[in-house]
Amino acid sequence: MLDQDSNGVPIRAVSRAIAVLQAINRAGSANMTTIAQLSGVPYPTACRLVETLIHEGMVERETGRKYYRPAALVQTLSHGFQGYSRWVSGARPHLEALTREILWPVSFVTRVGHAMVVRDSTHSLTSLTFNHYHPGFSLPILTCASGLVYLSFAPPEERQILIDGLKLAEGIDREALVMFENDYLPQKIRSDGFAIHVRNPHTLNPGKTSSISVPLFDGELLAGTLTLVFFSTAMRPGDAARQFFASLSRTARAIEDSWGRTPVAANG
Repeated sequence: MLDQDSNGVPIRAVSRAIAVLQAINRAGSANMTTIAQLSGVPYPTACRLVETLIHEGMVERETGRKYYRPAALVQTLSHGFQGYSRWVSGARPHLEALTREILWPVSFVTRVGHAMVVRDSTHSLTSLTFNHYHPGFSLPILTCASGLVYLSFAPPEERQILIDGLKLAEGIDREALVMFENDYLPQKIRSDGFAIHVRNPHTLNPGKTSSISVPLFDGELLAGTLTLVFFSTAMRPGDAARQFFASLSRTARAIEDSWGRTPVAANG
């Protein structure tokens, strides 16, 4: 049984510490103000949590300036975790082919808790990107196209569990959460077959990129999403949908077919 306080609510200090560590990981290196903003944790609390993470060896302060970055010990958090090698290896050639076709970078993204995590991307294969997003980069589930798609196509029971957890979280998009609670947004996204998020706020260049995403299934299992990122100033959301949806859908089906031809036992 998970440790909870007497009211059955997850321990806030643990949730905040995780949010701070994820914010530092997403940024790569950040000052305390940025860490507090990205994590949605009050500045004084963020300071105490960063000092604790430094003490535990998970975070280190950069020499000569008050910036903080993940330390090598943070890698121990993934020990024992079964990865996504089967999914990644099956998707990779299709990701590359799609980027060659449309030039914009695309990513295979999965859910971990209340975050969407990049498993593979083609940002390094195109000049149409501000940054290279490596495997492990995470985004809050309500503030990215991949998260909106995942929540919309997830089984109702899983979606409700995620929504209930998000209600207890800090710094989330409450308006989006309400639209998921009344099922308006997921119905629309399922009907459209995709989601678009304009001016993504939690990227390495906040507000400068937008994204469009479609679901990926391994059989009946919702495995994750296929997500394309484009410059916010390059095109309007409707134009992006008309230009990219067909290619994304075709590539998603090709990826799913490749997974169907690969034995599940190969997943490592």
